[in-house]
Amino acid sequence: MILEPIIDLVAVCHKKGIENAILSPGSRCAPLTIAFARHKGIHTRTVSDERSASFIALGMAQQLEKPVVLVCTSGSAAMNYFPAVAEAFFQEIPLLILTADRPPEWIDQYDGQTVYQHELYGKHVKKSFQFPDSFSSEDQVWHANRIINEAINLAKQCPTGPVHVNIPLREPFYPVENEEISFPEKPRIFNNPIESINLSDEYLKKLKNRLSSFGKILIVPGQQRPNFEIQAILDELAKEQKVVVVTDVISNLQSDYTINLHDHWLGNNQPGEDLKPELIITFGKSIISKSLKIFLRNSEASHWHIQSTGLGKDTFQRLTRILSTSPISFLNWLKENLPAQDEQFFFNWTVLEQKTQKSLPEVFKSVEFGEYPALEFILKKIPASSKIHLANSMTVRYANFLGKRTQEIICNRGTSGIDGSNSTAVGCTFTTKETVTLISGDMAFFYDRNAFWHNYTMPNLRIVLLNNHAGGIFRLIDGPSKQPELQEFFETKQNLSAQFLAQEHGFHYIKVVDNEELESAMTDFYSPSIHPKILEVETSSEKNASILKFIKSKIKENIT
Repeated sequence: MILEPIIDLVAVCHKKGIENAILSPGSRCAPLTIAFARHKGIHTRTVSDERSASFIALGMAQQLEKPVVLVCTSGSAAMNYFPAVAEAFFQEIPLLILTADRPPEWIDQYDGQTVYQHELYGKHVKKSFQFPDSFSSEDQVWHANRIINEAINLAKQCPTGPVHVNIPLREPFYPVENEEISFPEKPRIFNNPIESINLSDEYLKKLKNRLSSFGKILIVPGQQRPNFEIQAILDELAKEQKVVVVTDVISNLQSDYTINLHDHWLGNNQPGEDLKPELIITFGKSIISKSLKIFLRNSEASHWHIQSTGLGKDTFQRLTRILSTSPISFLNWLKENLPAQDEQFFFNWTVLEQKTQKSLPEVFKSVEFGEYPALEFILKKIPASSKIHLANSMTVRYANFLGKRTQEIICNRGTSGIDGSNSTAVGCTFTTKETVTLISGDMAFFYDRNAFWHNYTMPNLRIVLLNNHAGGIFRLIDGPSKQPELQEFFETKQNLSAQFLAQEHGFHYIKVVDNEELESAMTDFYSPSIHPKILEVETSSEKNASILKFIKSKIKENIT
């Protein structure tokens, strides 16, 4: 029989708003698996590869903005969650990780599938809980209930994130044949309401006085989901030339009024006086542009970071204030309290943006076929309603070079690894009927091929694979690009094609090697289909590197 505290655990999850669970097969986790699978209020899916399963759950939780449950068996299965757990921690994505475990007396006794699972994820979860290993007393039952309530509350609290509950389980694991499970209608629940934080009137008066000394203000939003209210405020501020708003593609706050093409002219040198801000205001998470980071670190500006939890993030080494409030609350206040700004400062930024914006299309007309110009063409064809998942390495950088996007942009920039980008996109497809477009380089794509190893349909998934048969980014980094070991040990050249993967999984597949084939392929790439579609853009790493260098040099020549 399945123990009552395990049944209660699932009932508590449902009562507290959890609607999705990703399970991976195993025997030790059977009580959890069966309880989740039989609860009518929780949608369960099974994914055999735990690493893929965890990134799929991450992709779902990222979109749903509520915890998704992960369940696995004991041993190395739980270790395979680690990359996604770390990504969720740094991206502040709520996951409830339930790992089945051996009873404590059998750990490190040459018994099967045992590792040290308590606090397995270390500092990469908000907290680790250890479930009771028996329920012989009422206090242990009460403790189990308390743990699952606390764990879910913590996953939801700002900043949201992953929480781990390790659950030792003893045999028997399975109910007897035809045994029914009855879930309590009113499990014991306690909640921790999330309250908004506002700065005091007294503090805002001091802030206004300090603000009056700044005539050159730069707002730099980091990675976040689209927010139309924030977008409207930023556009109003920029349109009226009150501030300069500099955006990366992952900020999801780009518009005609923001500076989107800064990666083309910001370099590693000391910033010129005409672009230097006096105050940097940031919110959200990371930014992509290394040039922008170095530019801001080399500035002499003060830096105010908006962070409702009050946690300090000093990315630019200029941090002077942490504003414990929401971005919307502060930006609305800022809109009403901005002092007069330096018009020349605004002009200096916008003239560079406008010159680059004008130059880019002409430069692309003059280059031969390669992954960068191919992506420039493809991005224009992606429906406005599609969500775009970008793999790390060159893919997300290309997109950032190309400027404003209107679609939601998603990328695993918490740890910025290549693992899990396919799986995260698959998780996203489980949450929406809109098209999900995954754009990936070959290294990230083939690394995560088990993302598609499951039994669930994904008719809304479209995959653009930029296959240069190597880790092309290493040709653009000064260190490895000048070493004799470049091809074998850094680029790690490979001859794989997505054609055989597509055949295995029943995906539609087409390969293109020139502009004519690409234009033809895109005509019906987004037409309705019952299967995902893969468009493989095959190029050479060497040619891609020369194309990028040429475009960069031409843009620099045209705007200076």
